[in-house]
Amino acid sequence: MTRVFMASWPLLLGMLLLMIGNGIQGTLLGIRGNIEGFSTQQMSIVMSAYFLGFLFGSRMAPELIRRVGHVRVFAALGSMISAVLVLYAAVPDWMVWAGLRVLIGFCFAGVYVTAESWLNNTATNDTRGQTLSLYMIVQMAGIISAQGIVNLADPAGFMLFVIPSVLVSLAFTPILLSISPAPAFGSTKRMGFARLYGVSPLGVVGIFLMGGVFAALFGMAAVWGGIAGLSVLEITMFVAAIYFGGLVFQYPIGWVSDRMDRRQLILIVAVAGALVCLVATVLSLGFTALLGVAMVIGGVSNPLYSLLLAYTNDYLEQDDMAAASGGLMFVNGLGAVVGPLIIGWMMAAVGPNGFFLYLGVLCALLAGYAAWRMTRRPSPRVDDTGAFTAVTPGTTAVAYEAVIEAQGDDAAP
Repeated sequence: MTRVFMASWPLLLGMLLLMIGNGIQGTLLGIRGNIEGFSTQQMSIVMSAYFLGFLFGSRMAPELIRRVGHVRVFAALGSMISAVLVLYAAVPDWMVWAGLRVLIGFCFAGVYVTAESWLNNTATNDTRGQTLSLYMIVQMAGIISAQGIVNLADPAGFMLFVIPSVLVSLAFTPILLSISPAPAFGSTKRMGFARLYGVSPLGVVGIFLMGGVFAALFGMAAVWGGIAGLSVLEITMFVAAIYFGGLVFQYPIGWVSDRMDRRQLILIVAVAGALVCLVATVLSLGFTALLGVAMVIGGVSNPLYSLLLAYTNDYLEQDDMAAASGGLMFVNGLGAVVGPLIIGWMMAAVGPNGFFLYLGVLCALLAGYAAWRMTRRPSPRVDDTGAFTAVTPGTTAVAYEAVIEAQGDDAAP
């Protein structure tokens, strides 16, 4: 692991700073929107806009890279991100924020595609799996660390928008000055949605639902905290608990998934998430209990995303997995665009408890659909399934293609 870190530390350090900047943005806008008096529906549009930009960015970034190269795309999009982070505070208008969120979502998608392809290029067949694990840990650690930084200044002021702008600018220094050469970027074939659904209906439906969950956790958790009357410290602790749960539970659930029917595990984990959200909806919980709820929600949603990807791959040949991953992540993006709009409407209609009600309904829908699919066809034998690999919803298809490549290397004789 030390050798892997030494070979890729510039990229990992850069991605850590990028994730801190993005993590601050997501929480800070939810808090600042409440201070500015934006309505729940207005903030739901603002939060949804990021995922709309990310959706298009993840599809268009490969073509940009092929046209002008990694370095130019990386530098151009990074400069745009830094500028947008400052413009939020300069123009506190929700419609302007929505436009800026589309732009910054597009830019972050392009940056992630570039960085992930670069990171994959630095890894060897022997180290690719460890490199990707480090990358996922860095992503989660960055977002968790960002929550502490939000408490360093007044969210009603300007400084908290300057800090992530500076961090994002600094993130590109170790990456662009790295001696690692820019990798070649090839095109990946795509799998049609009809064929993808035919391969794994549960994978497609589940990934769409988890897109809605992820968007709620990444964008609307801070909005919920403001409506619920939490302090800035409490909001950041709640958000941090979500991602800490995702980091802690990902690997134990993954270990179990390699040893039992994945559909059964998807059903169990989804039911657990639905029950916890039901408790949070009907009971008036203290803040300590809310932190526990946040950990469970994060601990359920992140592993479920990886489980659904792994389950879909169980029905695919190795050569088709990369094409399927692109389609699944586009489906996830569609769910992420719609998610904040629905949860904003629910919180406006029923109050803060609409946040947990929304998450609980999505988990229940996933559990019900998984149970129904179990009656439609048998699962593959456990010995015939592929290995579980932890993947965060914020990664692009490039990272997942690297995961597939690593699994292929491990299976090669």
